[in-house]
Amino acid sequence: MHSHDRIPLDFNELKPEEMTRIARDFYQNLNRRRTVRDFSDRPVDKDVIENAIRAAGTAPSGANMQPWHFVAVANPLVKKQIREAAEAEERSFYETRASEEWLEALAPLGTDDHKPFLETAPWLIVVFLSKFTYDEDGKKHKHYYTSESVGISTGMLITALHLSGLATLTHTPSPMKFLTEICGRPEHEKPYLILVAGYPESGTTVPAIDRYQLDKISTWIE
Repeated sequence: MHSHDRIPLDFNELKPEEMTRIARDFYQNLNRRRTVRDFSDRPVDKDVIENAIRAAGTAPSGANMQPWHFVAVANPLVKKQIREAAEAEERSFYETRASEEWLEALAPLGTDDHKPFLETAPWLIVVFLSKFTYDEDGKKHKHYYTSESVGISTGMLITALHLSGLATLTHTPSPMKFLTEICGRPEHEKPYLILVAGYPESGTTVPAIDRYQLDKISTWIE
């Protein structure tokens, strides 16, 4: 079994009052985050997207296999391809595959099969999940806890983009196999989701939804 070299932990210990302030400020900042569907076509510097993906790549993963790959798309022609393919799947979903219960749950959010944001937003980040990989010798290596690992990484990506001043939207057309071909990824990688990133359109509104309070989402055993 390969053993990694050991290095000192780079850990910055904070004073208790500073920890409290940072945790509170972080929560208040993230509590402002909202999913948007109306994006501006204003450009976003590539450096911002690069560093957000770097941040996502620091996520913990099963056995440090890092089973993710991010395809950042700004090319208008490719975005158009993704939109057309996604809308075709969405039409099928809304017309034939979604249950009445599901459609009722979606109705207050105003979603339908039209996805103009896939072309309007300056960046689409397509997240792929890899169940295994091949080394230079062609040997297959299994990845572990892939859904959990990619989910954590995607959450960190959303957070990094929010803290950078951008709005995001998670989009999961089903099935998503078309993304493998459009993005030129190998067959052993599975499309996980499309993360739309950019500035919100001027005057954008969002549904007036509530978030659960702490006592509903947590249990304390002290």
